[in-house]
Amino acid sequence: MNTNRISMTLISPIFLSMIFFSPQKVKSQTVTNYFFYVGTYTNDESEGIYKYWLKEDGSIKKIGLVAKSNNPSYLAKSLDNAFLIAVNEIGNNAGGGKLESYAIEADSLKRISQKSSGGGYPCFIGINKKGYVLTANYEDGTVTLSKLTRTGALSEPLDVLQHVGSGTTPRQEGPHAHSVWFDGNDNIISIDLGTNDLWFSRIETNTNKITPSNPQTLPMPIGAGPRHMTLHPNNTWAYVINELSSTITMLSKSNTENYKIGQSISTLPNNYDGTSTCADIHISSDGKFVYASNRGHDSIAIYSVNSTNGELDLVGHELTRGKTPRNFALSPDDCYLLVANQNTNTIVSFKRDETSGLLTFVDEIDAPTPVCILF
Repeated sequence: MNTNRISMTLISPIFLSMIFFSPQKVKSQTVTNYFFYVGTYTNDESEGIYKYWLKEDGSIKKIGLVAKSNNPSYLAKSLDNAFLIAVNEIGNNAGGGKLESYAIEADSLKRISQKSSGGGYPCFIGINKKGYVLTANYEDGTVTLSKLTRTGALSEPLDVLQHVGSGTTPRQEGPHAHSVWFDGNDNIISIDLGTNDLWFSRIETNTNKITPSNPQTLPMPIGAGPRHMTLHPNNTWAYVINELSSTITMLSKSNTENYKIGQSISTLPNNYDGTSTCADIHISSDGKFVYASNRGHDSIAIYSVNSTNGELDLVGHELTRGKTPRNFALSPDDCYLLVANQNTNTIVSFKRDETSGLLTFVDEIDAPTPVCILF
């Protein structure tokens, strides 16, 4: 993230309030503040993308609406932090999904371009340092390849990878691509809840095409419904969160650089017998703790990572103080964990203990149908 260093004591309150609209980190001798964007569903009170301020004590302040947009349910930034990309999560019967690119300005987002996402209900974006943009389209079970220019404009779709197959549960009647990740710079892992597989491919940069790898798929445990993943900093282990089975499955790379399935562990307490589905997963930057969200139990599950074999041990659960924690994010310094409670319209801040991994409630703020937090 870009940084500016300023003396907090030498700036007037009026000028300081202007500075707080900067998308950059503001840092003084002892104070670190971060700003973050919130993607939403706009079928109720929300109008689009909002900006908030995470103060150094973990409290949150709302900056306001920075871009009007239709169902910007997932957000991503270019690696140089100059541009923000949002999906418009729209189904094919309403014209199909869209991708929007914005220039990040001091007090707003300035829209540069809008292009087709190449499918219905786009729900995830991946970007690499070459400017390639990958979009997972849930409705079609497709992954679309686009490119972001140096001026922040999006290309039309360059290629589309179609997943095929089905799973064993009613929600797995066909392919439903839920997320897509860069493993390295040109290798791709796309996660399909409907086919119950991880799909492996790569970008052929000379043709701007997606080429299947061999093997192309890795089946997940039956009925798991894989959704998102997080990669360990050692580039050897990865953790897939399974929406339907409320589990996390560990992956490890073999000597051939292919992944194999390892441990699967529940995200729910042993005595919980209610309905719940998983949503999001993140790992601390030191690789020592993994966090996962439960919708229904409405909690963050906390795990320590075994430094020898990468397996997870449950540390505990922290209730999110709201319903349906669809998405959450660690602050750039890993000091705080922020949760978007979709169905109670709140964002909650927790202080993170870097030694134990445990979370302590700090603050809560209203937010209209929040479903994505992006620092």
